[in-house]
Amino acid sequence: MRRINRLTLVLILLKSTVSWGIDLQPNDIVAPQPWKHAATLSYFNSEYSDFYRNGSKVSTRPYGSPTLSSSSAILRVATTYQMDDYIGVSYIQLPYGTVKPGGSLASYPADTGTGDLTLATAMWPYANRKTRTYFAVAGYLTSPTSSYSSNQAFNLGENRFKSDIQMGFQRPLFESVDGMIAVDTMWFGGNSQCALACASNTNVSLTQKPLTTTQLGPIYTINPTFTVAASYFYVAGGATSFNNRYQNNVVNTQRYLLSAQAHYPIGRFSLQYGRDMEIKNGFFQSRVLAIRFLTTF
Repeated sequence: MRRINRLTLVLILLKSTVSWGIDLQPNDIVAPQPWKHAATLSYFNSEYSDFYRNGSKVSTRPYGSPTLSSSSAILRVATTYQMDDYIGVSYIQLPYGTVKPGGSLASYPADTGTGDLTLATAMWPYANRKTRTYFAVAGYLTSPTSSYSSNQAFNLGENRFKSDIQMGFQRPLFESVDGMIAVDTMWFGGNSQCALACASNTNVSLTQKPLTTTQLGPIYTINPTFTVAASYFYVAGGATSFNNRYQNNVVNTQRYLLSAQAHYPIGRFSLQYGRDMEIKNGFFQSRVLAIRFLTTF
């Protein structure tokens, strides 16, 4: 029972944003034009397999052939503005999705519904469009607005607050190629109603250490319509405790993400595909697929 509970906890911590940290799309660090509104509709699909503990694949029951799938549609509404010489953007985001265990975990029920609400604001202390050089700072807050059951292994909601601070820098490397790097750290509030996912028949307190994600890579602008990019991610930290009992499950993950964008008069279409390269604890993400459409008005 303890093994299955640790397994479900890992899923809870992974599913919120498809992956750890705040993934950026190509040119997200580029300052937007002020006094615009934008709406983004996204579809995410993630597949997980093979459970790892301290770098070793676990095959004992129920990890013989586990599969996990997570799908969600996310609506984001944003507005841009300018305060003195600084460009800013703020948005509100709400997901609706499902998480479904399969394989050797098929006996556990799925969960479907709305996820937790996220609010975010980004500012550009430095933005030089002539030299294509940008530095941005963003803050994120996720609120536990979705339904949650402490006696259910798989929940779309986490029953806790999360906050994140991210900094990003982008500048030209060559004529049509820019380089970007971003670092963010996520902090987790406590969940005092963690039962099944925390290896307990009654509610215990779940706490988690901060988690830091570094992402970097090139962005190639083929022409005014098409852009492609590749990103490498390194994620570290995030160990959990149940009632202050350390679980020895530090996250240490390397993964990649490939992106393509097409800009048309009606809006921007985006496609992203990626997967884990190496992990230390948790499920191996064998695929993440994201499709987005953004329109401004």
